[in-house]
Amino acid sequence: MNGVIAGISYRALLGRRRIWLLIILPLVLIGLAVLLRMIGSGGESATVTLLRTFAVGTMLPLLGMIAGTGVIAPEIDDGTIIHMLAKPISRPVIAQTKFLVAASILALFSAVPTFVAAYLLVGLQSGIAYGFALGALVGGVAYAAVFMLLGILTRHAVTVGIVYALVWEGVVGNFVPGARKFSIQQWAQSVADQLSSSPFLSTEIALGFAVPALIIVTVGAVVWAGQRLRSFSLTGDE
Repeated sequence: MNGVIAGISYRALLGRRRIWLLIILPLVLIGLAVLLRMIGSGGESATVTLLRTFAVGTMLPLLGMIAGTGVIAPEIDDGTIIHMLAKPISRPVIAQTKFLVAASILALFSAVPTFVAAYLLVGLQSGIAYGFALGALVGGVAYAAVFMLLGILTRHAVTVGIVYALVWEGVVGNFVPGARKFSIQQWAQSVADQLSSSPFLSTEIALGFAVPALIIVTVGAVVWAGQRLRSFSLTGDE
């Protein structure tokens, strides 16, 4: 990890309008949890539904898109990436640093609010809070890698990311049984299910498949991103 590149990436993510998008979604999640608690609908069933549909199903991929593309795509668009690539720094190190920045942002803005929302509703009951927090963490790490790669592969990373998050993850992954095995949010829910004993949380994807899939996708995306950066010339052309 390169400290200078990490500092630049953190400032780019947290110093622009993206910070508001990163904050708003977790606040909405916590607000929904508070509302459910106030109206007396904060049982395990409602909690699992909220965390599956909003925390993991909506918030997590959108935050992944914001953080993953935000650490690299703007620099490619405005040409500042060329100055970074001109430095005597390994391209894989640049990719790895960008990934770690995005992953840490996802951990802060997805896993922590997910735990808080679950704790507000059911405390530590049935391990729901711990399970979904860990699921959001590992899912966020995978999303960070995938969306960072998209930010390098295409200048339309945000558009592609939205289509992927809403269509594949939100529709196909949830309603087409065979496609669920290739959905990051389904893998994240499998991890959550292992830590939770709630009868309202069950998944079709075995942990023995979900964990290797998360590792392969994450490592593969980061390695591919590092190799892809090698194709950028100092004139900004590929």
